[in-house]
Amino acid sequence: MKTTHPDAVTPQKLYQNRRSFLKTAGNGLLAAALTPALLLKAGRRMAGEETLTPYEDITHYNNYYEFSTDKVRVAKLARNFTTAPWEVSVTGLVDKPATFSVADLVEKFRPEERIYRLRCVEAWSMVIPWAGFPLSRLLQEVAPTSEARYLKFVTVHRPSEMPGLSNKWYDWPYVEGLRLDEAMNDLAILATGIYAKDLLPQNGAPVRLVVPWKYGFKSIKSIVSIELVKRQPTSLWMAAAPREYGFYANVNPDVSHPRWSQASERRIGEFRRRRTVPFNGYGDQVASLYEGMDLRANF
Repeated sequence: MKTTHPDAVTPQKLYQNRRSFLKTAGNGLLAAALTPALLLKAGRRMAGEETLTPYEDITHYNNYYEFSTDKVRVAKLARNFTTAPWEVSVTGLVDKPATFSVADLVEKFRPEERIYRLRCVEAWSMVIPWAGFPLSRLLQEVAPTSEARYLKFVTVHRPSEMPGLSNKWYDWPYVEGLRLDEAMNDLAILATGIYAKDLLPQNGAPVRLVVPWKYGFKSIKSIVSIELVKRQPTSLWMAAAPREYGFYANVNPDVSHPRWSQASERRIGEFRRRRTVPFNGYGDQVASLYEGMDLRANF
């Protein structure tokens, strides 16, 4: 996949100003002339008025251990990763198991822009304009049975293109999980793009999970299968370091990682630190999912 510098397509200042432009355009001929692609870039669904992380940073500072544990090297190592053709199977406890091509997903569910904060456990974060669609729409399509309680996601396993898979510390392929009610929350999306462009390999192309109220390691990349299951799946990180990475991965400033504090974070490109907000600031939408749970024990 050829990488194009973002300013050649959408200068970031123009991108960030489109919301105010649309407000003043009204219903006249100028607004009517906007193409769907321009509307996508307009940022119709904002998660607060926050400064977007530059495209260059989003695409050149990446956690993707299948390529490298060095966040700066991932983009280079992933540049020849094959992202088409690609299929995602949805199986398990569903009435209508199906396999979708990425083209099918994009055509059927019409990804729209959502600007979410993504926070990694190492206490750095980004604000990213994702193009995606609610995971719940895919689940409605396959009709989970009454026994389904969890989703098990699996990343592609391709040693010939992913040099990091030679690291024997981890039990590949990458596996991640969500509770079914978490997956049905409207904030959880399957993303296919950033800044109104297709995802690049280093960002999890061609389709990845984004769960904005959780730490970023829950946002599994390059998904090839989703299985609905009755029992809680064991994620790669739970298996590798159970004291450090729990199933829920909810952003909780009161629960420190065993090796560092989670009380503050630093945005990529900034020097100052920010106070960590519970559930990454999405508590109004998701806190009810965890009523009665001890979020120190269920970390």
